[in-house]
Amino acid sequence: MSSFVCAETLWIDTPHGRLFTRRWFPADVEYSQVKPPIILFHDSLGCVELWRDFPERLCQTTKREVIAYDRLGFGQSDPYPESLPMHFIRDEAERFFALIRAEFQFDRFVALGHSVGGAMAANCASLYPQSCAALITVSAQAFVEEQTLRGIRDAKAQFEAPGQLARLEKYHGDKAHWVLSAWTDTWLSQAFSGWTIEDAIDSIHCPLLALHGEQDEYGSVLHPMRIAKLTTAHGEYLILENCHHVPHRDAPNVVLDAVSRLLRISH
Repeated sequence: MSSFVCAETLWIDTPHGRLFTRRWFPADVEYSQVKPPIILFHDSLGCVELWRDFPERLCQTTKREVIAYDRLGFGQSDPYPESLPMHFIRDEAERFFALIRAEFQFDRFVALGHSVGGAMAANCASLYPQSCAALITVSAQAFVEEQTLRGIRDAKAQFEAPGQLARLEKYHGDKAHWVLSAWTDTWLSQAFSGWTIEDAIDSIHCPLLALHGEQDEYGSVLHPMRIAKLTTAHGEYLILENCHHVPHRDAPNVVLDAVSRLLRISH
């Protein structure tokens, strides 16, 4: 851990189960100077640990507090009690994000989400229009595209090979099978085929940046182009060369620079 960044781990007790959270904050920024924290929303197979060193670097670069949490059913959080509902994206914004806000006691915030976490971040920006200072999506989906489904089918087949589920068990323990099924079964189902990011979004009024890898195996550049149009404020998209589905791993410096530029114009 950098000497410029401090971190702490917290568990949140909720009516639905315990949520694992971690926060990073600048060691050299006084409380009176603190700007809205950046809240991270992980992808369909993700968790706090799979952000790796990105939150720390994001904290150090932006000099803002960064908060990440494992969604219920993922990582070190408690198991999800049932199958993932088809409205799980909006549900995360309405039910679980509210618990994060209450625990950390912040009003204004910056929402940053990877993959399906990007749609969750967008829903949070819409649900709290007076509080969301900026929205950043990374490799987010805006609709169910054949390229997305093809990528999920390929990944599902790969995980069926001997020993491959152990990759998920390392981070999700005995919840790994549920995590994989929650992703593949939901997105490949007929009931989810008509989903679009606009379904539950009324309006977004904050600056928005949609980042997308040029070689993303789970979605074409149509997704960030569509996401950038969600806001009534400054909206832009950036296609990153030589990047697949995880740009913050493939090109972290480019991502950090782009996020920093957007935050300079946010309030």
